[in-house]
Amino acid sequence: MATDEVKPIPEEPIPHGDVSRYHIELHPEKELPYTTQSICPECFLEHDEVNVIDATLYEEDGKVMYKKTCEKHGEFIDIYWGDADMWRKAQKRWYKTVGLDNPRTKTVKGCPEDCGQCPEHKTHTALALLDVTNRCNLRCPICFAVAAEGGTVYEPSPEQVLEMMRNLRRNLPVTTPAIQFAGGEPTVSKHLPQYIKWAKQLGFSNVQIASNAIRIGKSKAYLQELRDAGLSTIYMQFDGVTPEPYIVARGSNILPVKKQAIQNAREIGMHSLILVPTVVRGVNEDQVGRIIEFAVENRDVIRCVNFQPVSITGRIDHKARKEMRITIPDVIKLIEEQTEGRIPATEWFTVPSMMPLGRGLGFMRGSPHLELGTHFACGMSTFIYINDDGSYKPITDVIDIDRFIDLFVVISNIYADKKKGASKRAKAKLAAGLRHIKDKGMLKELVNAFLKTGDYEALSKFMNRIIMIGMMHFQDPYNLDLERVQHCDINYAVPDGRIIPFCTMNTIHRSRVEKKFSIPVKEWRAGHRPTQVEEDSLSKPYTGA
Repeated sequence: MATDEVKPIPEEPIPHGDVSRYHIELHPEKELPYTTQSICPECFLEHDEVNVIDATLYEEDGKVMYKKTCEKHGEFIDIYWGDADMWRKAQKRWYKTVGLDNPRTKTVKGCPEDCGQCPEHKTHTALALLDVTNRCNLRCPICFAVAAEGGTVYEPSPEQVLEMMRNLRRNLPVTTPAIQFAGGEPTVSKHLPQYIKWAKQLGFSNVQIASNAIRIGKSKAYLQELRDAGLSTIYMQFDGVTPEPYIVARGSNILPVKKQAIQNAREIGMHSLILVPTVVRGVNEDQVGRIIEFAVENRDVIRCVNFQPVSITGRIDHKARKEMRITIPDVIKLIEEQTEGRIPATEWFTVPSMMPLGRGLGFMRGSPHLELGTHFACGMSTFIYINDDGSYKPITDVIDIDRFIDLFVVISNIYADKKKGASKRAKAKLAAGLRHIKDKGMLKELVNAFLKTGDYEALSKFMNRIIMIGMMHFQDPYNLDLERVQHCDINYAVPDGRIIPFCTMNTIHRSRVEKKFSIPVKEWRAGHRPTQVEEDSLSKPYTGA
């Protein structure tokens, strides 16, 4: 394994080039019903055949439904979004992004066979995932990655991992800013600390691991090693505050070791944990409010709760799809109910609604910046502001978010339209925008903490009052919408140089990638010389005992 320090990519900031291409525009709003494209789930699941077919979105009983027909397997109907009015509101701030200038594959068979990314892709990578292994120290009944099955090991070599990271950093015009090491379970790879170190050296500003947190909970020293290597954030599987969801979804009660992982993070001074509940109807939808309360109680280390309505793919009971299915609006409404209205369903924003902030900041910093460019139906988020007594309120009670977004639209277009004195005019607009902060006490605190004194410790204390509540619904063969795929900005790097959208990776391409690059367990053992932790991931998964 290479040990020399790697050079950052790029070595110099990337210029904007023709700024006129960055003028902010909205996508046209869609009216129901309309037609998109999908695949037949049975053709793929039974025969590994990607059969692209038309699908119709339409309104029924206040919901957005999804219907498609395969000549061989008949009609499939599923729920797309649980609230048609929320769906209509969600697309009002769907902004176009600058996209990707250097796709890695050509258009040959069409979407979704050409993923990699192909010229049809509309966005750049905001968050990259890199599976360091398919081994895992759990055998969860619900797992979109089908981890630790099949008798083979998918485990890119350190040299391949380094090249995949370099590939991501070569994206133009926006280099990939964040990377998440995943799997399987990344902490069962003995190379993980080295990968984290390389990621920081290459220039990734945020380095994450997607983890069940078992090893972190069992060893504070190991967590310290990861943090010393440069780990920014733990994206921690967290399905509830009682044992029952873990027993159903993970096979055993692993809540105690997760709580210990949080305590270990606290003790080493790591303050960037994201709780990631997979929400399954009939399993844990009654706990979404209590999960948020748990995050508030542990706000010194937890920065975000990112709910993921279950995706019916991988290792899961496909026959129980309709009983388990839950959509973004459904979970948002449950959060409103279970927090007694403290997080209203009306105060959520789609992920791409924040695109103007990235573009405006990029102009002010002099280099293209991350733009959140997903499809409007992919995800939503909000923030809560926590008072001294632990009570909280939606961020919209504190800041006029709509006007703040509009402010950055104006700032971005000052630059894009090549207005005279753009930099001075933009800064003046931003200073005037402070009036959109409704809570004057908060305004004083923020200004004193950072804008005047540059006191980062005080700013950190201020940020401890803020928790993000996110919602991302990944697709499966039954509800796959190829328009959503083409706007995906959460992408996997794979060893053959492709960069594949999340939903097509886990729906279509994962099995093919792993088949191509996997080796038998016996061969892996002989060439790898596994540590005890690595060997246990194959033969002795954690049971909570």
